[in-house]
Amino acid sequence: MARTEPTAAVDERPRKDDLAGLEAGLDALETKDDGRVPFTRTLREKVLPPVTAVLVVLVVWQALISFKIVDDPTKLPAPSDVWDEVRTAWLKGELLGYIWTSVSRGLLGFLFALIIGTPLGLLVARVKFVRAAIGPILSGLQSLPSVAWVPPAVIWLGLNDSMMYAVILLGAVPSIANGLVSGVDQVPPLFLRAGRTLGATGVRGLWHIVLPASLPGYLAGLKQGWAFSWRSLMAAEIIASSPDLGIGLGQLLENGRNNSSMAMVFMAILLILIVGIVIDMLIFSPLERRVLRGRGLLVKN
Repeated sequence: MARTEPTAAVDERPRKDDLAGLEAGLDALETKDDGRVPFTRTLREKVLPPVTAVLVVLVVWQALISFKIVDDPTKLPAPSDVWDEVRTAWLKGELLGYIWTSVSRGLLGFLFALIIGTPLGLLVARVKFVRAAIGPILSGLQSLPSVAWVPPAVIWLGLNDSMMYAVILLGAVPSIANGLVSGVDQVPPLFLRAGRTLGATGVRGLWHIVLPASLPGYLAGLKQGWAFSWRSLMAAEIIASSPDLGIGLGQLLENGRNNSSMAMVFMAILLILIVGIVIDMLIFSPLERRVLRGRGLLVKN
């Protein structure tokens, strides 16, 4: 007995330590990461790379002018000339008007496309007959250049905002619907069976099971839908011009071409690019990160 009691005491200590370590590990797994990243790391990994890329482009651009590799300002203006054009538009109070005219149309048209494309995508994804009838048409419309819709939209609706929204819808709805169809197709059948077992059928099954499980594909379709919306709008603004429509970024680009002002053309191109990047950074990228993080798919280096 004297020999076995110390041994039992010795064996008991490691077991307690192991249990304590296991409990600590389980507590760590249950503890949610607050997701806060130090500001210096954000600055180093998120801000500096794009800023560096922009600076490199500006240096190369200025070098082409300074070393007279391109010495014709009608083909490539200097960065300072483009900046002067931006400054002039700002001082005249016209710059924000150009941007808001296009952004308001683009966002409102995308909202309409979202309202139409989401139920259409669910219908195509869940009803076999509808998929067989409409699925190929949606794929064909998605591959059709949006600029092709501008002439018929002008003939049907005239030179007004309704024409702009029609072009946006025809460009964005197929992408949104196809993105949702792709997301629904990737939902594991086990989720659907589990939902039916728990009583989530019909509309409840769509809302609680299908839509949440298809979010990654749906968000990809939304991003592509916004890209198509923005490109469709720019095509419509370039081709269709009227005093009643105001001057958006696409019309600004066309005005620069008509006036043979490459500085204005480059200003319009840069503004179109900046708006697209800002919308993606403020809306779609945060949504995508949140969805991927919630599913454990966001890889952290």
